[in-house]
Amino acid sequence: MNEAVIQVWLQFAACLALIGVAGVKLTDYGDAIADKTGMGGTWVGLILIATVTSLPELAAGITASAVALLPDIAAGDALGSCVYNLLILAILDLFSRRQPVLSLAKREHVLSGGFGILLIGTAGIGLIAAQGGHGGLLLHLGWTTPLMILFYLVAIHILHHFQEDEVETFTEQQPDRFAALSLRAVGARYAAAAAVVIAAGIWLPYVSEDLTATMGWAQSFTGTLFTAVSTSVPELVVTLAALRLGAINLAIGNIFGSNMFNMLVLAIDDLFYAPGPLLAAISPSHLVSGITAMTMTGIAVVALYLRPQQRVLHIGGWVSLLLFGLFGVNTWLIYALE
Repeated sequence: MNEAVIQVWLQFAACLALIGVAGVKLTDYGDAIADKTGMGGTWVGLILIATVTSLPELAAGITASAVALLPDIAAGDALGSCVYNLLILAILDLFSRRQPVLSLAKREHVLSGGFGILLIGTAGIGLIAAQGGHGGLLLHLGWTTPLMILFYLVAIHILHHFQEDEVETFTEQQPDRFAALSLRAVGARYAAAAAVVIAAGIWLPYVSEDLTATMGWAQSFTGTLFTAVSTSVPELVVTLAALRLGAINLAIGNIFGSNMFNMLVLAIDDLFYAPGPLLAAISPSHLVSGITAMTMTGIAVVALYLRPQQRVLHIGGWVSLLLFGLFGVNTWLIYALE
């Protein structure tokens, strides 16, 4: 292994570590701010947590689309993160000792899962249209971009009435861990952690570009597999923490909500990509990730209704095995199609 390969992998590891450590702190301080300002049991608190866990995707996506002009990295991060987030459901199932995790969740999550499928499907339609030369709307924007923003806002408005009670239950279980610190002190630490995450998110697309060139991989593969796993670390941490506290509904809601926000990030990336519609500039192979994410979400929705109790080899339910399998197929196809 030559020096250039070692150097680029060390840089990627550094990005992963920075986002992982700072992302955890960002989530902790964000929760403390919600508690200190009285937002802990409100819809505003949920918005704060969702923004915090998705900050790496937003920073990396805007940098990749607006500055580095790496549309495949931006799209791969957004769509790949959706697949990774659904893989977290399978990981949660391994940690749920009592019974399969989706059998313990409320059926109301079907609504957020459905909105996720709607948003990802809209992006997929936009990608197909853009590849055929029919993706433009006005200036450099794709015609699905305003639709995705509208669908996201409508989904948030509707979900507000269904999820607010669950957020209140979670925040009651988790007291303020920084009670000795003032709101100003916690806010300063929040800002510092956010700065680290943003800096790592800005650096990450350039590292992904070097990784692509050094390893001889396609940008779509690097963005889907490596950039996405880095930016999905905060979602993994928050979801596992919620499971440890017994807040299973928050854990699952965080996954579906993050996927919805990822599609908003993809629309924002299009707003910042000046050369033309973003979806017209990316590889058609990203459609594989979109279809995989919708299929994985569909499996989760079916499980939420059927509430399966059986475990395979006393390890995980059939749902988690299917999710692991689909993730593997998605990774192989993204690599094989380039």
